[in-house]
Amino acid sequence: MVVLAAVLAQAPAQTATTSPPPRVETAAAYVPQRVFDTRKKAFTDFEAMLADLARADVVLVGEQHDDPNTHRLEAAVLQGLLRRGTSLTLSLEMFERDAQAPLDGYLAGTMTEDEFLKASRPWPRYASDYRPMVEMARMHRWPVVAANVPRRLASDVSKSGKDALDRLPAEDQAFVSRDLQCPRDGYFDRFVGQMGGHPGAGTDQKAQDDQRATVERYYWAQCLKDETMAESIAGAFEKQNARPGTIVHYTGAFHSDFGQGTAERVRRRLPGRRVAIVSMMPTGDLDRIDVDDEDLKRGDYLVFTIK
Repeated sequence: MVVLAAVLAQAPAQTATTSPPPRVETAAAYVPQRVFDTRKKAFTDFEAMLADLARADVVLVGEQHDDPNTHRLEAAVLQGLLRRGTSLTLSLEMFERDAQAPLDGYLAGTMTEDEFLKASRPWPRYASDYRPMVEMARMHRWPVVAANVPRRLASDVSKSGKDALDRLPAEDQAFVSRDLQCPRDGYFDRFVGQMGGHPGAGTDQKAQDDQRATVERYYWAQCLKDETMAESIAGAFEKQNARPGTIVHYTGAFHSDFGQGTAERVRRRLPGRRVAIVSMMPTGDLDRIDVDDEDLKRGDYLVFTIK
């Protein structure tokens, strides 16, 4: 059922201060959406989904990065969990581990927003897509995790393969996962498909070998991202101590769909904990949604919204 979702309005930049940040006002906006519960194989509503997610230890929200309504609903997820009194930690693929210090400084009020942004390499549409969530965290004093591996390190692996990790200088070792596993499983097959598939039978041997080597290097970089984000999430969970709550991690859907990628690696690190998966799925027509057998495996909830 289509419902209203509240979306956090963007707050003005703050000057550095040690005092608590002022309250950020919210604005209501209509966001067309429908929610499908894959376990019940039935449509539900946004509020029912949030009531369930509030009981999870970790929630992975897989997004399509370029969809504005997706980002509005992502902010609404945090607002809905806040309304239920859930103790929250926000985790983001969109910030890398070496940006944690400036991110913490901004949240604490010891850095201006301009200083924070200059030091943290935000994504191009940070202001519209992710700033509302960071501002919400700042207002409510939630921890925010810069979860991802620095892109320069992932780029080195995509160019040189796993051997690039053996040459890491000491100052970079803290930015990558200590436990790095990269099995050739269903996730690998899905990754190969995303990369364009295996070399064709008519391709000469050298071209086939080169293409396979390229896929292998890029897959290692993908695994590095997944393992590092999962380690960051698990580390944040361990820091909660006597303040149990829910960690909400926002990432590209490929990293979490089908319980693979980052999702599988979080579950490996947090056995026995509930890791819920939400897949954001922009669509052209909310009144004609066909949920097939493959979609049922994507996650616990599918959130359809108009693209």
